[in-house]
Amino acid sequence: MNRSLSTLNIKAGLPYGLGFLVFFFLVCFLINVAIGSVDIPFLAIVSSLFRDASQGIYEQIIWDFRLPKAFTCVLAGAGLGTGGLMMQTFFRNPLAGPDVLGLSSGASLMVAFAVLAQGVLPFGLGSFQPWGVALAATSGATAIFLIVVAASRKVKENSSLLIIGMMVAAFTSSLVSVLQFLSKADDLQAFLIWSLGNVGSTNWNELNVMAVIIGIGLLIALGCVKPLNVWFMGENYAISIGVNVKRARVWIVLAASLMVGTITAFCGPIAFVGLAVPHLVKLLMPQSDHKILLPAVALGGAILLLLCDTLSQLPGSTQILPLNAVTSFIGAPVLIWVVIKSKQRN
Repeated sequence: MNRSLSTLNIKAGLPYGLGFLVFFFLVCFLINVAIGSVDIPFLAIVSSLFRDASQGIYEQIIWDFRLPKAFTCVLAGAGLGTGGLMMQTFFRNPLAGPDVLGLSSGASLMVAFAVLAQGVLPFGLGSFQPWGVALAATSGATAIFLIVVAASRKVKENSSLLIIGMMVAAFTSSLVSVLQFLSKADDLQAFLIWSLGNVGSTNWNELNVMAVIIGIGLLIALGCVKPLNVWFMGENYAISIGVNVKRARVWIVLAASLMVGTITAFCGPIAFVGLAVPHLVKLLMPQSDHKILLPAVALGGAILLLLCDTLSQLPGSTQILPLNAVTSFIGAPVLIWVVIKSKQRN
């Protein structure tokens, strides 16, 4: 009786939780567009959104810089949050992040070759920035994805797949370290800036590419609701109710890979968002149905990245903090809380 009442209360609170996320998302989006090195009045923002030519410089700032940056935050936050939730469910590990399969490390390796290899090898892709860097990161993430998919067909346990992803990440990180040690100072600085994460360098053409690929990843994730809902019960239970575990595993890995690889390609490796958002959303909406959790976590990821980007602008100042410094400042306490909570349960 008490369990049924608590379930009823949770279901009754879901519309309020989703409504709060939607409202908070809109507020954070407008704040992100409004705040920067140039203060823009709210009425000027509204007029500029409707292409009021009388706004002049305000319209140019909003449409050429701030709106692309805000939409990049939305896409990257939604993709990282969704990828993080899928990986935590897939591996049944609350500390798993969207880059746990080594995709970000593979992307970083190819970007390191693109930017740092000019001082080590007789080739480099630095002159083709930013699309050269994006293509390099995409190729690196794709290569790791193919390795992980091939491994998923050979190993039966998800824990083994997790170990393979971690070892691939360690291997690629060692190669990046070698390239950093041998590279020139200017190239090393460029790579370091990329590795700190950045949502302010995308244009509308790049946003269109991001939107299509991340949209496909989100649709695949929604199609994996059933296997994700039963994954916590174990693979044997999933098989007993008719879930094709091998096929589901490939689709789940594909969705996470598309989103994480694309985000890393255009924004660099963004830390802690995918790891922290699922836990923060579950605090607001404590339930396990992925049909509700997936859109809620996508909204939560967009909100968190919009907030982090706004804070990195240092309102009232012309200085800008590295994005990963802000996301780590918020995400690290969440990670500590998850570890402490899991130990208390044990």
